[in-house]
Amino acid sequence: MKHLLALCFTLLLLCPLLLQETTSISEENMPARLLAKLQVAPNAPCPSASSIKNNGRVFYPIGYGADPTGANESSDPILQALNDAFNVQSGLELLPGVKDLGGVIIDFQGGNYKISKPIRFPPGVGNVVVQGGTLRASDTFPSDRHLIELWAPNSQKLKRTDAIKIDRNYVFNDLKDQTSRTYYEDITFRDVLFDSGFRGGGIFVIDSARIRINNCFFLHFTTQGILVQRGHETFISSCFLGQRSTVGGDPGERGFSGTAIDLASNDNAITDVTIFSAAIGVLLRGQANIVTGVHCYNKATAFGGIGILVKLADAALTRIDNCYLDYTGIVLEDPVQVHVTNGFFLGDANIVLKSIKGRISGLNIVENMFNGSPARNVPIIKLDGEFSNIDQVVIERNNVNGMSLKSTAGKLSVAGKGTKWVADFSPILVFPNRISHFQYSMYVKGLPRVFVAYGVTNVSDNVVVVESDRAVTAVVSVAVDQYNTVGEGNFVM
Repeated sequence: MKHLLALCFTLLLLCPLLLQETTSISEENMPARLLAKLQVAPNAPCPSASSIKNNGRVFYPIGYGADPTGANESSDPILQALNDAFNVQSGLELLPGVKDLGGVIIDFQGGNYKISKPIRFPPGVGNVVVQGGTLRASDTFPSDRHLIELWAPNSQKLKRTDAIKIDRNYVFNDLKDQTSRTYYEDITFRDVLFDSGFRGGGIFVIDSARIRINNCFFLHFTTQGILVQRGHETFISSCFLGQRSTVGGDPGERGFSGTAIDLASNDNAITDVTIFSAAIGVLLRGQANIVTGVHCYNKATAFGGIGILVKLADAALTRIDNCYLDYTGIVLEDPVQVHVTNGFFLGDANIVLKSIKGRISGLNIVENMFNGSPARNVPIIKLDGEFSNIDQVVIERNNVNGMSLKSTAGKLSVAGKGTKWVADFSPILVFPNRISHFQYSMYVKGLPRVFVAYGVTNVSDNVVVVESDRAVTAVVSVAVDQYNTVGEGNFVM
């Protein structure tokens, strides 16, 4: 046992010497293959993140030579990155003729890119994401174009005054014409700042379906921040748009121009968006669109600005819900089936009904709040032109502070002693010289011993006159409205 312990102790003493001998092997005695693996060229460059063009289906314009500092022109490298991304093959389709690219991503990696020409997407692509960076127009960018454009050579662009028409032979055909071509589907833009540099616009989309513009910022446009023509279902959400960067009260507000969002298209949604400078905040030239949670302080009405303009006369089918019109109002041209509700109108902002063909049908303006200056007493509803064809109009249950209340229904009580009581509804009713229905009653004080005969003797100029056959002390209550159903004649006026 003693000899075994002595042997172990001797081995422990020899181990460090054996290890030192092993690690001191020279390169001359090392096998050639092992030496080759261990040798590293002293000047071999490490791969740079900026030289990587793609990682799987994520493509990086920086890797194609785009300058993320904004010092140099980056249009061509970005277009090269798009070209490679759009050539990814999956063998699948979305709509006919639209390649399903499987969620390919164009990642700007937080760069600031100067471009001198539009970044145009080729037709027939879908399932694409563009994210995370800034595009800025250079001094030579064409002033009639947009930073990013989705249009096909076969697409016919609309003029600024054109509106999407409907086929009146159908109750609602929605223009989902399967014979018209859709060239883009399921393309998402997110977390991108579009700076048009006062040269043109931000995004232009035509003949598309299901496009998302989310959490983006649009600045310095002179035409449109976002322009959509034909197609349907473009969703714009959580975005900020303005021609000039301001938080209100800008000394140059009178000179604001351009349109923040122009939708000449159907079935779109604008949700949780702020528009802080532009001549027109939202221009709707299509049908079946919804605008909700939008804050417009783009240009005050007093300076000629419009918050939301519904321009599709006679075929709007529009819902405007829970919006904040901040010193700028809403203009509705010949509204047909338009719903405005739950809004807040500040600084004398109101709603203008503009006559194009003189028709209003199916208009609801209900449960909104209006706040303005008592000194000006601006009416909450204003008529621009004459309307001759009116039915199914409900303007009720709105509240005001410092503005003049307007409604399509009214109630008045007139008290006094005599034979004649006059209920004048002209200060409150929206349409002049138009009472469709009325009801009235008389309460005679003192319970006379004889029967009092009374009745309505005149209804004109929004005034109802009630007369009795003898003088009494009475309270006359009158209720009127300007509501007509379809085809109902106005027998009163």
